[in-house]
Amino acid sequence: MKQAAFERRYQPAWLAFAAQLDALERGKPPPMQADAFPAAYRQICQQLALSEARGYSSHLIEQLQQLALRGHQQFYRHRSPLLGRLLGFVLGGFARSVRAQWRYVLAASLLFYGSLISMGMLVHAFPELVYSLLPADQVAQMERMYDPDASRLGRFAERGSGDDWLMFGYYVMNNIGIAFQTFASGLLFGLGSLFFLLFNGLTIGAVAGHLTEIGYHQPFWSFVIGHGAFELTAITLAGAAGLRLGSALVAPGRLTRGAALRQAAALGIRLVCGAIGLLLIAAFVEAYWSSMTVVSPTTKYVVGALLWLLVASYFAFAGRSRHAAD
Repeated sequence: MKQAAFERRYQPAWLAFAAQLDALERGKPPPMQADAFPAAYRQICQQLALSEARGYSSHLIEQLQQLALRGHQQFYRHRSPLLGRLLGFVLGGFARSVRAQWRYVLAASLLFYGSLISMGMLVHAFPELVYSLLPADQVAQMERMYDPDASRLGRFAERGSGDDWLMFGYYVMNNIGIAFQTFASGLLFGLGSLFFLLFNGLTIGAVAGHLTEIGYHQPFWSFVIGHGAFELTAITLAGAAGLRLGSALVAPGRLTRGAALRQAAALGIRLVCGAIGLLLIAAFVEAYWSSMTVVSPTTKYVVGALLWLLVASYFAFAGRSRHAAD
C-alpha cells in the first residue's frame, strides 16, 4: 500500500487516538470508551511497525512514534505502582524517549558541542578572544580556581562533609535552573533554546580554551571530566526538548498549534525529567568526587572516561527489550 493511501485510511483513527491521549493527559473524561483504548494502542504500534518496514517518510514514522510513546505511558499508568513506573522509566523508558527524539537530540548536540569545541579552539589560538565573552574579573576568578599551584600552597584543602553537602545543593539548584531555562525558552518558537545552547556552549568552550592555553589544563580537565558526562548530556537533552516545543509551534503539521504544543510538551517533559535525574547524579559526582584533591588526575581521567562510556551505553542499549516498561 502506498503511503498516501495508508494515511487516508488510518488518519481518522490517529486523530481519535490523539484526542483520547490529550484528554487522558489533562485528566478529563476521554472521548473514547476506556475498554477500546488498549486495542487502539496496539493498532498504533502495528501501524508504526508497518510504516518502518515499508520505508514510509520520516515525518509519518515520527508522528506514529510519538503516539505510541504517549499511548504506552497512558496504558501502563494505572497498571503499575508509582515505584514500578519510575523504575521502568529509569531502566529503559528514558533512553527510548531520547532515541525517539533523536533528530532534536542531534540538533541540540551539534549546536552545544559544536559551539563549545569551536570556541575552545579559537580561544586557544587567539587568547584575547576570551574577554569578548567573559569579563576580566570572571576570567581571573577561573584562573585562581584552577591554578595548579593552589594545592601545593594549601589553598584548596579537602572540604568537610558539611561543605560537600552545601555544594551538592548549590550544584543541584544551579544546574536544574539552567536546564529548565533551556527547555522553557523553547516556547519562543525554539529561539530561546537555540540561544541558551549556543551561549552555554560558547561560554564553557571559552573557559576550557583559556585555561588550557595558559597551562591550567590538568586541574581543569581532571575536575570536569567526571560530572561532565551527566551535566553536559542533561543540558543537551533539555535543549532538545526546547527545540521540540519550538518545532511544534513553527511547523505543527496537520494539528493545530495548541494540540501540537501539548503533544510536544508531553514528550519534552520526559526528556526534562530524565535530564533532572542526570543533573542530580552530576551534582553528587561534582560535590563528592570531582572536588577531591587526594585522587590523582590520572585516576580521575580514567573514571571520567568510564562515566562517559556508561552514559553513551545507557542511551544506546537501555530499553531495547520488547517487554521493557516505562
